[in-house]
Formats: sequence, structure tokens, C-alpha cells
Amino acid sequence: MKISSSSIFLGMLLIIAPERLFAAEQENKNHKSDNLSPIVLSDTSPEKITVYGHNNNHKNIVGSTTVSSKAIYDFNLNTLDEAANIIPGVNVAYTGNARNERMIYVRGFNRFQVPLLLDGVRVYLPADNRLDYGRFLTPDIAEIQIDKGYASVLDGPDGMGGLINLVTRKPTKKVDAEIRATSNLDHDGGYSGYNVYGFAGTRQEKWYTQFSFSEYNVDHIDLSSHFKPTASQGKGKRLFSDSLDWRINTKIGITPNETDEYVLSFTRQEGEKRAPLSTIDPPAYQKDWTWPNWDIDSLTLMTNTALTDKLFLRSRLYRNTFYNMLRSFDNIHENSQSIKKAFNSYYNDTAYGGNIRLDYDISKRDTLGFAFYGRLDEHRQHNHVFPAAIDEPTQKSKEESYSAALENILHINNDLELTTAISYDWRFLNRAEGFSNGMIYYPIKNNSSWNGQARLVWKVDKQTKTYVSFSDRSRFPTLFERFSTRFGGAISNPGLKPERSQNYEIGASHDFGKINVSGAFFFSHVTDAIVSFPMIYDGLSVTQSRNLGHGNYTGFELSAEANIISTFLIGGNYTYIHRTLSDPSNDSFRPTDVPTHKAFIYAEWKPIKKLRIMPSLDIAANRWTTDSTGIRYFRTGHYVNLATHIDYQLTNQLQFGLGAKNLLDQNYQLTAGYPEAGRSFFFTLKATY
Repeated sequence: MKISSSSIFLGMLLIIAPERLFAAEQENKNHKSDNLSPIVLSDTSPEKITVYGHNNNHKNIVGSTTVSSKAIYDFNLNTLDEAANIIPGVNVAYTGNARNERMIYVRGFNRFQVPLLLDGVRVYLPADNRLDYGRFLTPDIAEIQIDKGYASVLDGPDGMGGLINLVTRKPTKKVDAEIRATSNLDHDGGYSGYNVYGFAGTRQEKWYTQFSFSEYNVDHIDLSSHFKPTASQGKGKRLFSDSLDWRINTKIGITPNETDEYVLSFTRQEGEKRAPLSTIDPPAYQKDWTWPNWDIDSLTLMTNTALTDKLFLRSRLYRNTFYNMLRSFDNIHENSQSIKKAFNSYYNDTAYGGNIRLDYDISKRDTLGFAFYGRLDEHRQHNHVFPAAIDEPTQKSKEESYSAALENILHINNDLELTTAISYDWRFLNRAEGFSNGMIYYPIKNNSSWNGQARLVWKVDKQTKTYVSFSDRSRFPTLFERFSTRFGGAISNPGLKPERSQNYEIGASHDFGKINVSGAFFFSHVTDAIVSFPMIYDGLSVTQSRNLGHGNYTGFELSAEANIISTFLIGGNYTYIHRTLSDPSNDSFRPTDVPTHKAFIYAEWKPIKKLRIMPSLDIAANRWTTDSTGIRYFRTGHYVNLATHIDYQLTNQLQFGLGAKNLLDQNYQLTAGYPEAGRSFFFTLKATY
């Protein structure tokens, strides 16, 4: 039975919708005397979600599931991909090719399978969802929250492999202000770019407001001195590696009492970038692409209300937009558009959505949570093609997404907590259009999926906690996967099903006092993975997206931090992951972009009162990659990246810092033909009030 229509959709948003409210944290607040302490990191802020992880008494510099604003500053992590990379089980990757996109993998799951949220509101690109994590700046981020494997169904659909939420900063004082400026330098001291950040806000008894601005200008990336020049790339400056991104964020919040909060938030970010050439392929055979625009914004109303002493409501209503322009040129000089390969491609998307969550304390030991999520995505695209300089007609797509979820948290006794949850997700595709020598009106096909999960937490004693969890989640395919013709090389598949994964995990944490340790074993069984299946259609060799892939992701994580003396702290984490993924159409296929071994080690030393030294070591083993044809698979990407950051507190309000990255000047690449930055330096000045 079809329940679709935009009028019903908008009406339902005024009544119900999901996200991740706060069941467990409210339960803790109500029952502190019961000595119940689940392994949950969260609070009742409407921007946050509940993150399941290791909750030790220590506030670690690097958490197992979160990255704080302090860690972002301490390690000079300017973009989301850099910041997420220090968490165990998470690694950064690079698309290579002309798209020039930074990616994040969470225990082997990619950007399609791990939703990204900004203050609890999903950032989703309905055409292809090719999020570029290098465009998301971090100076105004209070916390990055990452669910790995087990992401609650109360956060909405598509959390097949986890979830990432960016929580923007809020003021904490009556006068809260900060200005930060960073100058970035090459290995020889030459200028390579800058960062600036400003924040101003006030928190009063019943309200608060704030405004922030951040900008990251990359003049160029400087290659390692060990890089050997090729026909497409010389020594020193990486060609076409410049980019410019900025973001503003403003909030107005009302806090009438201790439990309620109402926030109106607006975020706008704009970016422009170019795409470095492959160092392997000759310039004449490469794409010459630039992005003058990569822009998103979000207007959001968030509420958090205690309806009674047992019933709690959290809601969000939002409007998101995405505007993207891609230009393809005739040559590497990017000064002409006159041949067939040249075009201008425009994406213009708008999303309207909302969600609510209700939590009801059935008893002192039992909480029931209900969430509903609804979203309407409208996508518009067209190309301006050459040499005829013809404008295609605008192609439109419209799709509705819904999710209804139930979660129950039962405290069996003071030491055992059982969480069980179920959800039903569904999509209505109202319209899908394309263009190829005329308008294409694709057949309409709707889809749905059930999801379920359970988690048992055992508090062994005050220092030791263990847990075991299971999650069975799905991920709906994008419009691109269902309908894109890949420039004539593919045919559509409107009936493409969701991908699915069963995620199992067992973990524990122990606090030794000055040393705390945590770890987890995880296993994921992936089914119905989407692959490109080769076939003959109308006498032509083409591909079609099909649910034919399957495989297993197996691994474990370890984290530790020791603060033996007050002036010295050391910590680190390690991840091992082994992935097998089968593509029946390609015997040589290997899952790419995830290293088998990965570690991050850091220290904080305070030799004198105002001086702080923070060295760090980022280590990764090889990962699978392909050549530019996508046919030959091989291993690459191992590195040992030594960095340091030194801070000196000039006054109570003024801090000066300097540091370096890739001190060993390693020449490495995460994707074949696309080397990473060599040794670089930076100087930072931070003023707070």
C-alpha cells in the first residue's frame, strides 16, 4: 500500500520524526543512587547523539569514539578527515582521479555506508552522496562523535557501518570569545596557506547566542623531497592542489529551565578546489576538472523538552541545500572549453526534513524510546556541453525517506544493562530523470528495509566494564547507483536493493587509576553489496549496478593512556582489520583504501609551567589500491608520519604555537599516482577571552 505524497510528508513532520535523543543519559541522571553506569558517552544537548563506547573516569586526549576540540587543536587537525583518522578503527583515504575527494572509512565501511550528521542533522547528497570530507572544517567543532558498527536505529536510516556526528561549539561563559590564526609553511619555509578562526558568544541564565567563522586556504601542497618527478608532476609544489573553504555558524538558544533547550541554528559553508593530476598517467590522457563551487547550508530548529518527569521529547526541523559546479577543460592550462571532453555540470539540491524522539521512563529500570524520521530530497542537475555550447534541460529527481524506530533500555540489575531495538526504513521515489540525446524518465521503484540490534553491558566492578553487541543494518542505494549511465557505459537498475551488514562486537575497558585501557573485537558480514556487473546491452558492452557482492570484515582495536606523573602523559591506539569482499564479475577485485594495521601514538609533556610539547606518531601499513584503469590491484600506502606541536602560554589569554607534520619527509601515497604532502611546518597564535 502506497502512503506517499508530499502533503502527508509535511504533515507528519509536524507530529513525529527521529534522531538520537538521550535515553541512557537521562536514565543515569534519574538513577544515580542505583549505581547504574552504562558504557555511553552523551549529554542532553539537542545537537548531540548517544555514542556507545568506552566511558572511563579519565577524559582521554584521544577517545575511542570521540575527538574533542582540544585534540583537534593539539594535533593541528584542520579538516574532518584528518581529525577522524586519530580514532581507532577509523582511517582516511583519497579517491585519487579527477574528483580529488578525501574519504573516511569506519571499520572498513565507506562514506555511503556511514552517514554524516552536522549537529544531529544528516548531510546527504541525493544524486551520489559523494561527500568530500576535506571540505568540512574543524576549528568550530566542539566534538566529533563516531559510532562504529553499532549505530542506534534511533538516528535514522543507512547506518550500515556506523555514524559520524559533528557537534558545533556553544558558548560556556557570559563573555566567550576566541581568535585563532595559523600560517602553514613548506619544508623549506615557503608559504603554503593559512587558517583563521573567530568565535564570539554569550551564555546567560535563560539564553545564549554565538557566531563563528573559519577559513582554510591551501595555496598548494608541498611534496616530499624524495618524490621523483614525472611527466605530469615536478618536484616541490603539487600542481592544482590549491583549495579554499570557509564556514560560518550561528546559534540562538533558549534554556528556560534545567531540562529544556530550544535552539535555532544556521550553518553555511562554501568551498572551491582543483584536482591534482595523476603522477603516473601522461597529462594528455587525464581529466582537467575544477570545482568553483562546493557549497552547503543548513537551517535547523532543535528542541529538548521534559514533558513530565517521565516523558522526554527531542525534535529537529531543518532545511538543507547543496550547490555544486564542476568544470571540465580541454587541457591542463584550464583556459579553454571547446572540445567534446569539456563541460560545466551543475547540481542544485534542497532537502526538507525533521525528526522527533520520545523517551518514556516505564520504571526506574526500564526506558522506552520511539523515534520517527522523515526527509524530502529534491535534486536538480544539468550540463552545459561543448563544442556546441548547448545547455541540457534541467533533470529533476524527488525522493522521500522515512524511518520509524523503537528502542528499549532495561537495567536488569545494578550491573547489567540490556538494549534492544528495531526499525523499519522506507523510501518513495516520486521522480527520476536523466538526459542522453533527449530526456529520460526512469521507471519508479520504491524500497524498504527492517533493522534490528541488541547490546548487553556488564559493569564488572567500578573499574571494569564489558559489553557485547549485535546490529543488523541496511543502506539504501543513491540515485547514481540506480540510474547513472556513466557517460553511456552503464544501464539503470531501478530495483537495486539496499546493502546490508550484520555487525558483531565484544569489548571491555579497565581503569587502573593512572592508566586506562580499552579494546574491542569486531566482525561484520556484508551481503547484497553493490557492484558493477558487466553485460551486453543492445550490442554494446556496458555495466549495471547489482546486489552481488558479499564478504567479511574482521578485526580488533586497542586503546591506552597513562598519566604516571602530572607533567607527562602518553597514549595511543592500534587497529587491525582484515577485509574480504567478493565481486563475482571480477576475480581480481580487492577491497581498497583500508590499511591492515594502523596506529596512533601521542604524548603530552610539560617541562615548565607555561610550555607544552605534544609529539605524535601516525603509522599505517599497506592498503589495496588500483591503477587508473581500475583493472590492476596492488598494495601501497604504508607510512610513519611523525609530527609535533609546541605551545607556550604568553599570558592568560594569549598562546603561541609552532609545529611540524611528516617530519621524516616520507614520500607515500594512499592511492596510486597521488602522493601525499611531505614535511611541513606551521605557526599558530590563539587569543581567548
